[in-house]
Amino acid sequence: MIRVHIKRNVPEEKKEALLVFINQLRSITLGVPGYITGETLKRVDKPGESLVVTKWQSVYYWNAWLQRTERGEIQKQIDALLGDETRYEIYTFE
Repeated sequence: MIRVHIKRNVPEEKKEALLVFINQLRSITLGVPGYITGETLKRVDKPGESLVVTKWQSVYYWNAWLQRTERGEIQKQIDALLGDETRYEIYTFE
């Protein structure tokens, strides 16, 4: 099992517009093979910093999701809205 940390800087005035895209991604992700769960967190000491933590059965399934055209199109819209690239970090247990 792996965990993927998805980090974004979200200006206050763009939160509502971002939520539309996030909900689209969530609804698609629920039916994707290998996806286990996910949660969205906001950083307490740094307003505007967002972290999504997702769990996947393996890197294979994460990479398959990452390559999906539909996901990529939504992700491009997110990055354009925020004016910044989303950052991904993949973790596993030792």
